[in-house]
Amino acid sequence: MPAIAPQAAADPAPGASVEALFVARDFVADGVFSRGIEGPATGPGGVLYAVSYGRDGTIGQVHRQADGSGKASLFATLPDGSTGNGIRFGADGTMYVADYTGHNVLAIDMDTRQAEVFAHLGGAFQPNDIALAPDGALYASDPDWANNSGQLWRIGVDGQVRRLEADMGTTNGIEVSPDGRRLYVNESAQRNVWVYDIDAAGDLSNKRLLIAFADHGLDGMRSDVDGSLYIARYGAGVVAVVSPQGGLLREVPLRGAKPTNVAFGGADGRDVYVTLQDRGAIEVFSSDRPGREYGR
Repeated sequence: MPAIAPQAAADPAPGASVEALFVARDFVADGVFSRGIEGPATGPGGVLYAVSYGRDGTIGQVHRQADGSGKASLFATLPDGSTGNGIRFGADGTMYVADYTGHNVLAIDMDTRQAEVFAHLGGAFQPNDIALAPDGALYASDPDWANNSGQLWRIGVDGQVRRLEADMGTTNGIEVSPDGRRLYVNESAQRNVWVYDIDAAGDLSNKRLLIAFADHGLDGMRSDVDGSLYIARYGAGVVAVVSPQGGLLREVPLRGAKPTNVAFGGADGRDVYVTLQDRGAIEVFSSDRPGREYGR
């Protein structure tokens, strides 16, 4: 699809610099997280969380300091046999974590920091990333890296699991539109981004191609309030911003080459945090639009 013109920038937050928009800087330094760093999400109070703090099987929390940098520390250690990937927060503040080695979605109580199995995905390869719909349902990508294939799942608010599609490409980044009516799923190896319609029962229909990329990989993605997708371009060292119509609005250059996922946060929801596998670090840039989800 042809690219369309970028949206006009919204008024910046008080004290923000227009020139600083879409310019990445370091937030958490190299090597603080392992190469398994993934799943950034801002939770209650605007605290940023990501998996693999120091080593796999952990979750780190990052507090913003007065100088704008992030200070990371251990938040939780996952049960034996569990390895976290995508993170999302429910309306009640519960942290949901895709456990790709346990084939579960875990629920973590933010007060006790204890994890319980919220849903087990029997027949799944992973899950990898998860997206939270406005109705509280979770959608999970499920890549089979060895065979360049994948699946797609829905987890209801009651923890009931339903496989929605099999025989896809390597499903990875996943997101729901702000109105809850569309689901976006990308395929890393095939470099496609698909969009589906979601009905009242959570079923999918009308699958169509949103955008395809000619090179490099696709990883995690998030939506802003207008429905534009911010996609981690693994190997390309950029975050691609794609309109709901499939136009490439811009590419935001990063310092690292292998971004794995993105999340919105900050006081006004316009900070975009990016996890970098090759650095074990987190970068951040300011957007002109707030995210669909961000910690408050």
